[in-house]
Amino acid sequence: MPILLSLAAFLMTLLGGLVADRVRNNRHLVLGAAAGVMLGVVAFDLLPEALTRDVVDVLGVPLPMLMFALAFLGIHIVERSMGMHDAHEGDYAAHRHARAGVGVTAGSALVVHSLLDGAAIGASYQTDASLAVAVAIGVIAHDFTDGFNTYTITSLYGNARRRALTLLALDALAPVIGATLTFLIAIPAHVLTAYLGLFAGFLLYLAISDILPEAHTTRRATGWTLAVTVTGTLFMWLVIALSA
Repeated sequence: MPILLSLAAFLMTLLGGLVADRVRNNRHLVLGAAAGVMLGVVAFDLLPEALTRDVVDVLGVPLPMLMFALAFLGIHIVERSMGMHDAHEGDYAAHRHARAGVGVTAGSALVVHSLLDGAAIGASYQTDASLAVAVAIGVIAHDFTDGFNTYTITSLYGNARRRALTLLALDALAPVIGATLTFLIAIPAHVLTAYLGLFAGFLLYLAISDILPEAHTTRRATGWTLAVTVTGTLFMWLVIALSA
């Protein structure tokens, strides 16, 4: 089951990359909905599940919440340390990126992220099948944007189309590999709760620092963008309710 769920993530990642140069006016709606779904997964699923199990305290702080904060801050530090701007390309005059290595680095980071996505599906399946489905929905929902961004970022920084497609293929395969590894390896309970907190911090950071700002650009922000973000969050609430 985890491998089958990760195959859906594989297809969504590929789809996101293949339509990267075709989606224009409605891209902000896709990103807005994905951010809402990711928020729902973190708030309604990952953190509650991590905190309802036997949790180890580290200096008075539950281990999942400590990992949540460490993941959020760690990714923030890594992003701030990279020599790339996060502003929207449309806000600049016509220009060309010469730092191809930056595009490869950013694309490779998304590949690692997708590997963690697959591992999250496999790890959650070891806890509960319904949890795995809920996590997979969140993963699948934002893997479209992962594929989209992997191809777009790699291409924008001067890399050839073949290199961008190669990174896209690796990004699509990563969740399948991650799910397979966790399916074959039993994860101790305390490690699982720590990982759920870690992944929750990772997802929330991506949602609020990358996806939502991109969805709500000055020229594209509309009431519909906000509406689909709220709808995505409510959708995950419905999924959790049905699973319960």
